[in-house]
Amino acid sequence: MSRRARASTDEDLRSGNWGVPLTVLVVGMFMSILDTDIVNVAVPTMQRDFGATTDQVQWVATIYTLALGVVVPASGWLGDRFGLDRIYNVALVAFAAGSALCGIAWSLNSLLFFRVVQAIGGGLMPAVSMAMLYKIVPPNRLGVAMGLFGLGVLFAPTVGPTVGGYLVEYVNWRLIFYINVPIGALGLIAALMVLPKFATHTGQRFDFGGFTTVSLGLFALLLALSKGADWGWGSYRVLGLFALGLFMLAAFGIIELSVREPLLDVHVFKYPNFTNSLLLISFLMAGLFGLYFYIPLFLQEGEGLGALQAGLLLLLPALLTGLTMPFAGKAYDKVGARWPAAIGCLIVAYGTYLMRNVTPDTPRGTLVLWMCVRNIGMGVAFMPIMASSMAGMPSAEVNRASAVSNIVQRVSSAFGLAVMTSLLTTQMAQQYASRASLSAAGTAADPHLSGSGLAGWAGAVQTAAFGGGLGDLFLVTAGGTALCALLALMLPAKPGAGGGMMMMEGGGPAPPVEAVEAVATAAVAAEPEPAAAAPRPRRRTTTTRRTPTGPPVAAAVATSEPEPRLASG
Repeated sequence: MSRRARASTDEDLRSGNWGVPLTVLVVGMFMSILDTDIVNVAVPTMQRDFGATTDQVQWVATIYTLALGVVVPASGWLGDRFGLDRIYNVALVAFAAGSALCGIAWSLNSLLFFRVVQAIGGGLMPAVSMAMLYKIVPPNRLGVAMGLFGLGVLFAPTVGPTVGGYLVEYVNWRLIFYINVPIGALGLIAALMVLPKFATHTGQRFDFGGFTTVSLGLFALLLALSKGADWGWGSYRVLGLFALGLFMLAAFGIIELSVREPLLDVHVFKYPNFTNSLLLISFLMAGLFGLYFYIPLFLQEGEGLGALQAGLLLLLPALLTGLTMPFAGKAYDKVGARWPAAIGCLIVAYGTYLMRNVTPDTPRGTLVLWMCVRNIGMGVAFMPIMASSMAGMPSAEVNRASAVSNIVQRVSSAFGLAVMTSLLTTQMAQQYASRASLSAAGTAADPHLSGSGLAGWAGAVQTAAFGGGLGDLFLVTAGGTALCALLALMLPAKPGAGGGMMMMEGGGPAPPVEAVEAVATAAVAAEPEPAAAAPRPRRRTTTTRRTPTGPPVAAAVATSEPEPRLASG
């Protein structure tokens, strides 16, 4: 399909009602991301049921992440080849089926295999959903749409511990998988009814070389990041995986620059706005998933709360994030991404900075207040950044750019958690050594401190060291987020600006001016000559050019006969 044809198809998609299809996509996005976090609280129970060691049961989470790294790179090609709506439906079925199989798993090995099946759908849904969103939503409503879409991105990680904690404590851990089956069935019915049909672009070859190198590279890096803390960051296994991953990714870059039809179009990084937004998203995602892994852990180990109690404390901050994002989307539609993103990053930095003082004695209300401040900033910043990332990109490249964006987000989340784990481990060791040495004299002077009293003292010192190390982690994260505010000032100051494409009146990308002129000339040449006795006025054909000093303007071609409507789907 030609670029002109794709532009007309996208214009037709944007001319319809996009609110209901967006709701379907939000539900699917929420379900796929929720499963990533809801499983964490069930890991100890799975370990007891299967009689596995801690290292073995941790593969329930690790194998899912590794499978995502293999599946997501192919999402762009699959969406182009078979249609975004078809791939979304297949992904939804695969995710629901994989969830049902995980629920009936009879051993740890069977559960790990079924998690791979589940990850096929869980990896495709976010990438395909984002590509569809950019094609069905008009540019002037993109901010509001991304604000609603972001509910599945930011709300799910905070709701996951609450839902998972309740199901694990009061029902059964298998229900965290079974619950996806009816939701997936309803989502499939809704998708078949309301999602528009998307065009397929046949004739594109699958880039096996690129797929092999990027899959192996991401697999090696994600495995090293996931198991580095257990295997040792300086071990030969981890260092070898890092070397293999970097080598494969370098080979992937060379292949993608040389092949005619690349799997992932690395040329999308030539758009400065996309690259800048992706850097910001990566850091925010790393901080989001990293801190929301350790905060529930601290509440359970440091303050002795149950899984459900810890999850409930995270619920109010999550609700504030959900309430903030639609307003941030409206702000983007009016003022662009620059100031909402910069202000939001500063709020996140301030809230994270307040959390540096967390200790086991910190009142829970104070801790919730700090998290609320941080989450409000996340809601203000995240959606404008996401909305502007591809606002100025040609529609023909949205599928591949969405795949690139999702890969970077997945890798940055794992990388952020790995870096935070390494930093926390180091800081905890230093905190424990210093606190133990300060208390050693008092302990030796008290002859009654022995047995259970000594064990209690050691536990208190370890808990205090955990809180101190976590405070250092918050301080470093706050500084990095404050630097992100400076990077956010480079985002466009107007919605939809900062890109390399021209926009048609209907919202779709227009072809280059030269192509418009060629179509106009062909249309005029093909028009029949009017009779001499009754001259028929020829309709005027106009082409509006881009001026050197002005923004991209509409380019329209009018002919005497209407352009045939293109079939899609």
